[in-house]
Amino acid sequence: QGVLVESGGGSVQPGGSLRLSCAAPEVTASSYCMGWFRQAPGRGREAVAAINTFGHSTYYADSVRGRSSISRDNRARTVHLQLDSLRPEDTAMYYCAARDDGTWLEPASVGSYQLWGQGTQVTVSS
Repeated sequence: QGVLVESGGGSVQPGGSLRLSCAAPEVTASSYCMGWFRQAPGRGREAVAAINTFGHSTYYADSVRGRSSISRDNRARTVHLQLDSLRPEDTAMYYCAARDDGTWLEPASVGSYQLWGQGTQVTVSS
């Protein structure tokens, strides 16, 4: 078990960028696949991006593909999500998640992840 702590959220104008970070100091990072999810008011939690244990495989939701990038630093036990060309529809609480089953099955499924952070708010508006 471990704790995930997100940071980097904020308010930006459309077209702006944010870099979200997730610190996992108590997680044996190299054995965990990591993901970013988001949840807007009144909507379910949805996958944004995911990365496998050594960063060789990634997943991106269609809604952010081409304007986002997920990366990880296992030595520092951090995962980052770069969001560019932000749109109002990207407004949501963004959550970091970790799974310890050592697989890459269903990386976009909420149920695949055992550990969750408290979230960081991203607001995109003019």
